[in-house]
Amino acid sequence: MNSQAQVLLSSNDLTADMDFLIGLRFKLINIYPDDEPEVAIMKGHGLQIRLDINASDNKASIHILTDDISQFDDEKTQFIAPNGSVYHILEKSYQLIYPQTKHQLEVIKYDKNEPWSIGRAGMLYRDLLPSRLGGSIMVSHIHIPNGGPVPDMVHYHTIGFQLIFCYSGWVKLVYEDQGPAFILRAGDCVTQPPEIRHRVLEASDNLEVIEIGVPAQHMTSVDHEMQLPTKNYRPQREFQGQRFCHHQLKQAIWQPWHIEGFEYRESGVAEASKELASVKVARIKNSATKPQTLSHNKDILFVFIMQGQIKLAADGQQSKFLSKGDSYVIPPHMQYQISHFSDKLELLEVSLAEK
Repeated sequence: MNSQAQVLLSSNDLTADMDFLIGLRFKLINIYPDDEPEVAIMKGHGLQIRLDINASDNKASIHILTDDISQFDDEKTQFIAPNGSVYHILEKSYQLIYPQTKHQLEVIKYDKNEPWSIGRAGMLYRDLLPSRLGGSIMVSHIHIPNGGPVPDMVHYHTIGFQLIFCYSGWVKLVYEDQGPAFILRAGDCVTQPPEIRHRVLEASDNLEVIEIGVPAQHMTSVDHEMQLPTKNYRPQREFQGQRFCHHQLKQAIWQPWHIEGFEYRESGVAEASKELASVKVARIKNSATKPQTLSHNKDILFVFIMQGQIKLAADGQQSKFLSKGDSYVIPPHMQYQISHFSDKLELLEVSLAEK
């Protein structure tokens, strides 16, 4: 289907408005009737504008997106048309901004009585890091109570790093150049490298995922042209320096962790992201393990309690008992202590290097 959208603008003087738009590098493509024109359709900068002297009076704001502002007179970024419409000249290319991390100790307790916010496609959201550390990261706990087909389209994210960790249930996904659709099950995770095309196809009842995005503000774009799965299978393909990573619990190898009494499984995210991020799941081997005093030298260290209970004390602040669904973030070089480990304790740890 070949279609074209138009923006309708009123005009008191069709000639003056056409001349104005021509000055902004628009072209006239239609005008009628011939004897006493009432409608003119202009095209430029990927936009069609319908000027109509019979349209109701309105004042419109139009964004012209370009990476060459010098093509406009005096390199101005705002113009006012004879009909009062305001034209803003903006950069065409989306610029991803990485705010400087505002470090702080943050502990988020899971309150079962607190309502979740409703997001896209009826998904429920819980913010695991409300401060977003100054905009450097977003961490969401996402819940889909009722499963089935997901009303999603092929899309991509202009982003620095993105992780999807399946906490419970399952979700069916498909990714550009990564083979046919597959099921992401509880304990599995994937990274979504910058601008890799993908689509969510189906979810189980009570699906829960932990999603991490760096930085917090980023753009999502729909790709109407690409069909997934793609014909090529290229697992080693890099997307802006990162590879797609699909870690599966059933294939995990557990090994001793740097924290005494724990073991962990390596996700492969560090290698795929070229050490930009590290994702590990750790579990207790001996709940009688002594308290551990720790610190880290990463930009961000985020921990989500998947199972069990733990006690956290940091930098002389009041200690807190944390349990399933709670999370915390620790600033770099701050000393903190974890203790009182319960049986079946399991942690999701995500660390991120400075961009």
